[in-house]
Amino acid sequence: MNKSRFMSLCLCMLTLSSQTLAQSQQAKPNGRTAARTVADPNEEARRQVAISLLTQLADEARSYQDITLRARVQARAADSLWTSDEGRARALFRRAWDAAETVDRESLRQLEEDRQRQMRASGRAAIFRSPRNLRGEVLRMAAKRDRALAEEFLGKLTDADHQEAADASTTSENSQAQQQQKTPDPATPPADVAQRLGLARQLLDEGNVDLAIQFADRALDRVTVSGINFLSALREKNLAAADQRFTALLARAGADPLSDASTVSVLSSYVFTPFLVIILHGNGGTQTMQDREHITPPAGMPPLVRAAFFKTAARILLRPLPQPDQDRTLAGRRGLYFTIARLVPLFDQYAPNYAPELHAQMAALAPDAPEDLRNGSSRMLTRGLASEEQSRDESQEVAERAERAATTEERNGLYARAALIAAQRGDAHAHDFVEKIDNADIRNQLRPYVDFLLVSNAIHQKAVDEALRLAHAGDLTNVQRAYALMEVMRLLKQSEPARAAQILEEAAMEARRIGGTDPDRARALTGVATRMFEINRPRAWEAISEAIKAANSNSEFTGEDAEIAARFSLPNYGTSYTSSSADLFDVRDIFASLAKEDLYRAIELAKSYTSDAPRAAAILAVARAILNVNTPRFTQRTQEVQQTN
Repeated sequence: MNKSRFMSLCLCMLTLSSQTLAQSQQAKPNGRTAARTVADPNEEARRQVAISLLTQLADEARSYQDITLRARVQARAADSLWTSDEGRARALFRRAWDAAETVDRESLRQLEEDRQRQMRASGRAAIFRSPRNLRGEVLRMAAKRDRALAEEFLGKLTDADHQEAADASTTSENSQAQQQQKTPDPATPPADVAQRLGLARQLLDEGNVDLAIQFADRALDRVTVSGINFLSALREKNLAAADQRFTALLARAGADPLSDASTVSVLSSYVFTPFLVIILHGNGGTQTMQDREHITPPAGMPPLVRAAFFKTAARILLRPLPQPDQDRTLAGRRGLYFTIARLVPLFDQYAPNYAPELHAQMAALAPDAPEDLRNGSSRMLTRGLASEEQSRDESQEVAERAERAATTEERNGLYARAALIAAQRGDAHAHDFVEKIDNADIRNQLRPYVDFLLVSNAIHQKAVDEALRLAHAGDLTNVQRAYALMEVMRLLKQSEPARAAQILEEAAMEARRIGGTDPDRARALTGVATRMFEINRPRAWEAISEAIKAANSNSEFTGEDAEIAARFSLPNYGTSYTSSSADLFDVRDIFASLAKEDLYRAIELAKSYTSDAPRAAAILAVARAILNVNTPRFTQRTQEVQQTN
């Protein structure tokens, strides 16, 4: 349907709805219904326009070539239409589920191929972000509207899991033997497990505790980092349910011959360092995964649960040592020594009956352990277990080790680590450590990552002047700088509106410096429009028009799921990655605001996107704003992952 025909239909609907309302007023001049109608004569007309928008969009989505977009639009249209046309909405949910199944199946296949390719190339798993769980999106919206429909979808998902398990059982005997000989990596579970736990965590964060538990239970039969993080989050909402599931997981881990020190490291997070997991691999690599900024001990941990952990941990850590050339565990001897050394002070305190054997095991492993573990100087041994005050000089201690390093490569690696530790705390000394690296390539790749961490920390701490200084002087990309300026503007808009307006103009200039074919240009300009609406509504209409023009120059712009991220990765030095959602770069907020101010102008602008994805996202935002339906935000939580050699 072309734009002029669409607008004519909207105007026609407004006229007819107004006539109907007028007739109703004449027929019932004294009735309660008539009184409500007179109070807001245009509201029903606006609702009918929004419903028409959604109906047309859902029909259009059936022909989208992008199956992901087809599923998302149909699901969101169904959610929005539920109160006005439940039957149609239910049919749309089912269509969305069918499309999502196709997308998820292909995403999982591709992820597994990428993971296996990386393993063959480097012998270790890389950091891969789990693909978007489209079935999870559909399920969340359906559960909010109809629990029976959600149960139907859960049943289909369970059937799919059974089929995948059956398919896996038909693999070659050699492949099975290889899998049986090697400890699974708890940080990289099978993709279907990762998706199930990711969905459960989202449901939990949204307050849907019962459905979150139901969805997670099938993935809590093995020890995974995401599973333990889910249980830690669940404990904050339902302590008994979390402790019960953790105790059951302990029993399974203790009986599993493939459990090793990495398993114990993950399990220890629940008892002592929620949302922080540290795994040391037998090949020398270290994975540090932190899901919360501040790590504090869990409240009210029952002595029986803690005792069950120590019993299981000791059972695994004290297993007979295999010959070095026969060791197939993920942790290996280095990881086993690290885990015992990290936990043995806790055994001494809470379970001293196991301590003598553990000390003896450490002595047997000592020849294979690095010096910093043997002499206790590694902060990894106490990270999360010691207070912030006790750990505040970690970056300096790493830098001092760098000065004593035997090789240039080791020294550069330690300085890089010191810089990352300092930057994560917002310590400006991170720059000093970067400059001590004598490899220009490493310096040039690390400096932007450090500056991004520093400016992000300053924004989080609401340190406006420091954030602004870093936004101006830091080695940031254009989109990172624009984002930082917009966040500073947000912090200042109430206290210093004139200064905030000036900073937003700087952000707009920075956004325009992004290449015309880069989707980040459209994202940043959308962010400018979003912030502009907060301080200058007439200018916001101009700003979104500029953003739409940029979006129409790049087919990769989707209008949603924007994030701001940075990554540092070099061979032999490892990988560090951080990201958080950037909602202001998405079209939903600005179009919801514009729709409430001028519905038909907002519709016209939404229809002016030439690509299906941003056009659909904008139309959905307009319609949901008029119908007062909360727009779902299926965004990634802020996360930091470090993986070092």
